[in-house]
Amino acid sequence: MDDIRGQLLKVSEKLQYLYKGKLSLETVERYVFESYELLDAKSEVKVYLLPLAERFSRDRLNALMKSENPSSSGMVDVLFVCVHNSGRSQMAAGFMSKLGGDRVVVRSAGSAPKESISLVVIEAMAEVGIDITQEFPKPLTDEVVRASDAVITMGCGDSCPVYPGKRYEDWVLDDPAGQGIDPVRAIRDEIKVRVENLIAELLPNN
Repeated sequence: MDDIRGQLLKVSEKLQYLYKGKLSLETVERYVFESYELLDAKSEVKVYLLPLAERFSRDRLNALMKSENPSSSGMVDVLFVCVHNSGRSQMAAGFMSKLGGDRVVVRSAGSAPKESISLVVIEAMAEVGIDITQEFPKPLTDEVVRASDAVITMGCGDSCPVYPGKRYEDWVLDDPAGQGIDPVRAIRDEIKVRVENLIAELLPNN
């Protein structure tokens, strides 16, 4: 554990350099250690925990700054949430990132994250030219909800906190878990249409 602590402190120092003058070292350290613990305890992710915790921490810290200064980025923040963050929300985030480009900040999370993204989902997205192999399931945290302008849920019930002034939608979609490539393609195509409609509504002048 001491070795892990030492490595997490090194990650904290690295991230503090990126956020110098914006966030204190104590805040960065708290988020780094908490992100590691969340991935270790609340998800099935058990491989490459340190580099994933660094990425997770950076994303959460960016969300923290956005939530404290909503007009700071000038972009629309969109969060996709499903139960395992291994299928529907990852496909939606992939489409939003590609179609929205630098006009949006896209995040995804799960109420009970799996260890990895579904291989069938990865295959289906690759067929339409979207590579999501570098993504990973992440637990849902409060600051990413607060930072979001639009929160899209997909079958995760009441696990997502509600804040005033945000756009909330619940997309009723079949779960790709355990399904073959053909049903997953159908889910993928429906998600693409929904994302296109969402972009048209969120970014009408772009």
